[in-house]
Amino acid sequence: MDDDSTSRLVSHAYNLRKLDIPRSRWSCQITDAGLIRISYAKCINNLTSISLWGLTGITDEGAVKLISRTKSLRHLNVGGTFITDESLFAIARSCPKMETIVLWSCRHVTENGLIALVDQCLKLKSMNVWGLRVPVDCLNNLLIMSPTLQIKI
Repeated sequence: MDDDSTSRLVSHAYNLRKLDIPRSRWSCQITDAGLIRISYAKCINNLTSISLWGLTGITDEGAVKLISRTKSLRHLNVGGTFITDESLFAIARSCPKMETIVLWSCRHVTENGLIALVDQCLKLKSMNVWGLRVPVDCLNNLLIMSPTLQIKI
């Protein structure tokens, strides 16, 4: 599966609610170009769950474009991608229903992005931050902001 085949498949899936295209499945090689094409599919506004786990060709360019069009998104796994705070700011602006997010090993995410996410996504219940380069004080501050938040490290 590559950018072309995946974007064609998603564009014909009108009732799609969950998009799970991690690298470990079907030898996926999706890049930002593929996410940008996928972002124009009619089903994107109805997606409640997206997993892009381990797709190393993903950066803010594709993630922001896709995320900014997913108003129903509740679950997001972008672990192992190369997103930064810019993607987290887009999530904070566009995904008020976000409940769980996996940021496993997203080494370019900082405290600023995490704070924006927790501050704006009031339904956020769980966050996996294993492998992030943020100080422990940051995680403590997130728990002060949202005492019921489960932070997995």
